[in-house]
Amino acid sequence: MIMLSEMAAGKVKQLLVEEGRSDIALRVAVQPGGCSGLRYSMYLDDDVSEKDVTAEQFGVRVVVDRMSVPYLKEAKIDFVDTLEQSGFTIDNPLAQGGCACGNSFS
Repeated sequence: MIMLSEMAAGKVKQLLVEEGRSDIALRVAVQPGGCSGLRYSMYLDDDVSEKDVTAEQFGVRVVVDRMSVPYLKEAKIDFVDTLEQSGFTIDNPLAQGGCACGNSFS
């Protein structure tokens, strides 16, 4: 299952407070597209089914659809906030290649 860093979990919790809902989960998926063939998708979702793989990490419910699990099983989500970059990052050792923009992988 994909891992969520404590920093990323803190940011997701902040977003949940801003949404005013505690019943939604962080959904992470892999979809066709991008320069290299696959791209990540990450969003807050309240539509969770028994077909999804779910885990709670640092108080955040993380949901991955079964088709995406093999691509994300060793990935780690972090949140960075520096002068150069601010946002969520995904480090995926299973990705064989990526594009220059960093938004897709193969």
